[in-house]
Amino acid sequence: MTLVRVPPPLQQDVDLSQTYDAVIVGSGAAGGMAAHVLTTRGLRVLMLEAGKKLPIEQELRSMQWPYDHPRRGDAPPGSHAVSFNEYTIRQPPYAKGSAFKHVYSYVGGWSGSDYVKNILVDEKDHPYTGTRYAWVRARCLGGKTNIWGRLALRLSDYDFKAKSHDGYGEDWPISYTDLAPYYDKVDLYLGISGVKENLPHLPDSLFQRPTKLNFAEVKLRQSLAKTGQVLTPYRAGVTTDGLKHNKYRSKCYGRGACHRRPGGCDIHAVFDSPTGLIYPAMDTGYLTVRPNSIAYEVLVDKNTGRARGVSFLDSETRKSYAAKAKVVILAASTLESARLLLLSRSPQHPNGLGNSSGHVGHNFCEHVMGPGVTGLVKELVGKPHTLDDGRPGGFYIPRFRNLKDRQPGFIRGYGFEGNSGHSMFPAHVMSTPGFGAQFKKTVRDYAGAFISMGAFGEVLPRYESHVDLDPEMKDGWGIPVLRFHYQFSDNERKMAEDMAATGREMLEAAGIEVVGQDREILTEGWSIHELGTARMGNDPKTSVLSQFQQSHDVRNLFVVDGSSHVSASCQNPTWTIMALAWRSCEYLADEFRKGNL
Repeated sequence: MTLVRVPPPLQQDVDLSQTYDAVIVGSGAAGGMAAHVLTTRGLRVLMLEAGKKLPIEQELRSMQWPYDHPRRGDAPPGSHAVSFNEYTIRQPPYAKGSAFKHVYSYVGGWSGSDYVKNILVDEKDHPYTGTRYAWVRARCLGGKTNIWGRLALRLSDYDFKAKSHDGYGEDWPISYTDLAPYYDKVDLYLGISGVKENLPHLPDSLFQRPTKLNFAEVKLRQSLAKTGQVLTPYRAGVTTDGLKHNKYRSKCYGRGACHRRPGGCDIHAVFDSPTGLIYPAMDTGYLTVRPNSIAYEVLVDKNTGRARGVSFLDSETRKSYAAKAKVVILAASTLESARLLLLSRSPQHPNGLGNSSGHVGHNFCEHVMGPGVTGLVKELVGKPHTLDDGRPGGFYIPRFRNLKDRQPGFIRGYGFEGNSGHSMFPAHVMSTPGFGAQFKKTVRDYAGAFISMGAFGEVLPRYESHVDLDPEMKDGWGIPVLRFHYQFSDNERKMAEDMAATGREMLEAAGIEVVGQDREILTEGWSIHELGTARMGNDPKTSVLSQFQQSHDVRNLFVVDGSSHVSASCQNPTWTIMALAWRSCEYLADEFRKGNL
């Protein structure tokens, strides 16, 4: 049975002699959304993607059994993923001097590394320097949306107006009411599953059918409800009812493969940028995509100071080209867009493009993670097995700290992501003692009786948390790399202590035996939720972009990815990135038609 249509061919004729209405750098969540909005408005758009167009279904192979793979899913010999210990002990660049042929970020060390070896970048070609940082990158059409974690959350005015709430940092130049209609548009166009909870600090979406909580999760939910806390089914960027307007995606069938790989969905029930946004945009006839195109400079008109296009290298031939456009849109990711702005120096912009404020690369923030807890639900020991790893996620416990009462020791908050139930390969099996028949019986009896959860907390934006260009090191194409100046502060460390203690208290209060506790903070960057570096604001002296993600300095330059975020919140950012991009690109299209760009 054919579930999805064959994607449109990417072997398009790219005419670099013409001037496009807009050029987009990047094809992930932000770039895909920009392409969707602008092409539906009739703009002629060129998209530059640094990586390849992969046959992604052949890469992911979601339904392949471990015994059908020659190495049970592991990458070939000569491949190495950087471990937590390496991130902790060593300084970047982490692949320097490595004897391995290929070196990947820590995600390449998860189960099924062979399925992401062509999606993740090779650290040997993509070094960076400075302070310790676990930078996860994916260079291919769709970027990290091909393997993202699927949690799709909205921000609230506790986030947009955080300074007004606790006095720290800056408020965003928008409020929830400004973005709510665009969250709705994203929900309806891409699909999201979940349950309404009516929480002011975690606004509800327009949900499709939710995934069901299992016994252990319901047990914890009922216990938390007694203290006014909420456990809700995982709010997944997944279409569970199907999308009649999209011929490239299938609804979720709960096939039992979501947690056997580092990520991805080869029937595209989970949102990914190519099938969700780029292929439909190509069908309009207004989008041209050029893969293997590494942007290294935004070109500026010497007379007007306005952006006139993008210079890029062909990653395979290493030849340099220029794409001309009336509007330039950066959507290369928080860190890569900052890098491109800093690379784009000129007499008009000696400190980098759009950087008159000196804030490009600064106010970098993300999520702190590491503390977590595992519990044993004794009522489930020896009970019949159920299918739980077909769910796109387990549960989410929204933020509860510093909403009404002030928590001593830190500001802002954190949430927990978790799951329970059976999976193909029980997570506890490697630590189970014994051998032989009794060992097998123990594994089977306990296989579905565990529940685990880990916290994601807000990292405060600070001006001194920043990236700049390394004056000496270059990547595999001769382009200067980023240098990190960033580490967690006491606020994050105090928050992490509370994460560990509170997670334990939650399980114990539910009558769940705690059998594992993680207290250690993972390396900076582990969340893969990098934000900031070109924040929006009303004051051009302290911000880079307007509320519509438009450069204060260069009117026809927009930066529509996570760079614009003023603060990180503690919610996963993908849905907010796309809602902001939709809003900004509608504004862009209106201004373009008026002749203001």
